[in-house]
Amino acid sequence: MLRASAAAEAAGIPSSSLVCEGFLGQGATTSVGLGLPNLPMAKVPGHVDTQTDNELRQNLISVTVREVIENLTAVPPAAVMVPEPGPRDVILEGSFEEINRFFYENDWSDGLPIVPPTRSKIEGFLDFTDLPAGHAIGKLPPDNRQATVWNVAVNGVMAGCRPQYMPVLIALAEAMADPVYGVEHSGNTPGAETLITINGPIIKDLDFNYEQGVLRDGFQANTAIGRWWRLYLRNVAGFLPHQTDKGTFGNTWRVVLAENEDVLARIGWPPLSADFGHNRGENAVVISRYTGGDVITSVFGKKPEEMLPYLADALISQTGWQLIFTVGMADGGYSPLLILSPILAETIAKAGWSKDDVRQWLFENARISAAKFEQYIGEFTNLLSGGRSLYELARLGKANKVFGESDDPGRLVPIVCEARDIQIAVSGDPGRTNAQVFSHNGILGYPTSRAIRLPGDWRNKLAAVE
Repeated sequence: MLRASAAAEAAGIPSSSLVCEGFLGQGATTSVGLGLPNLPMAKVPGHVDTQTDNELRQNLISVTVREVIENLTAVPPAAVMVPEPGPRDVILEGSFEEINRFFYENDWSDGLPIVPPTRSKIEGFLDFTDLPAGHAIGKLPPDNRQATVWNVAVNGVMAGCRPQYMPVLIALAEAMADPVYGVEHSGNTPGAETLITINGPIIKDLDFNYEQGVLRDGFQANTAIGRWWRLYLRNVAGFLPHQTDKGTFGNTWRVVLAENEDVLARIGWPPLSADFGHNRGENAVVISRYTGGDVITSVFGKKPEEMLPYLADALISQTGWQLIFTVGMADGGYSPLLILSPILAETIAKAGWSKDDVRQWLFENARISAAKFEQYIGEFTNLLSGGRSLYELARLGKANKVFGESDDPGRLVPIVCEARDIQIAVSGDPGRTNAQVFSHNGILGYPTSRAIRLPGDWRNKLAAVE
């Protein structure tokens, strides 16, 4: 609504955006990012889904309509945009404690101590890219601030990264700026969080953990780069708690998931990055936003047919309202992630199964009744209006044809539109028969990848900082 309002106001047409009460702060902050800090908003009191028709009507008449009229007939007071410091300005000189307190009070830190981003430290990061410091990567909403190589490095220093992580950070900033990913949705209310997955020789070059405890902090590359992502969302994109970040409960940053490339090569499975056009042996990152997940412990069996039913059940149990990204908000936008420990992947591959074979089996067997599917996208959540069945939606071309094969509400339907929508990675403790499932936030954080470009003379630069 605010983007439409901004376009109208820029054209000289008065506007008024209807904004639910809980999003007024987000609206005010977003309007600054749009360059129009006084965009008129009309409050809709409370949450519309929990009000009776009479309560909603009374709130709209007594509050919303009055504010709409005021917005369309009165000239809003002039607003002044507060200029930001320049990229290379020195904003404070002081002790470690003083700098950290200053950064925290200005919403530039996540509450943990940051490494003060001095010019000398930033220059050290710039040594690990062939791009100029001012190179523009792309604008990041909601603040519409320009992502640059310089501010990538600044936040890398702050997050506790090492200079040699810079090629990874630049690739991540490029992926963040890709419209396919949809960074503007990073503050949506489910509080989903991005998982970064990395492939290629750089895993060993930078000492990423890809074995036991792979999703736990304690390893600098995995941990610091994961923290960088959240700091960059805060300081450059502009997602701040209680303002533009409206996660109802929220997650914190996730450490980077590095795949076990040795196991993948041994069993002949492609890396996750291959799903996005990268070849084995190429350095690449994949980003995607997940609402949550769970560990699947003690997957039992000596052949795929014995193990996969448990994994299919896990995919089902971790998927609920997210089905609106399969049918509803986006047709085919749901892409859950299954992480297999190496021993599970090796056991499956030993039977001659490829990764695509596993995906196809899961697509055909991780299914729920059409009636349950329709409850999730309509009755339970009110996220798909109209009351149409999956069968009707498919017949109208509003859902994948796989959902229109029958009108029997008890028939089993898949949780994704195609087998390739299921992502599979291999990592974790090589000696444990566990897996992990992440449910996906659909088009509000769609899987996106970028190649990692190493600077010239990478090996010598790397050796110089070891």
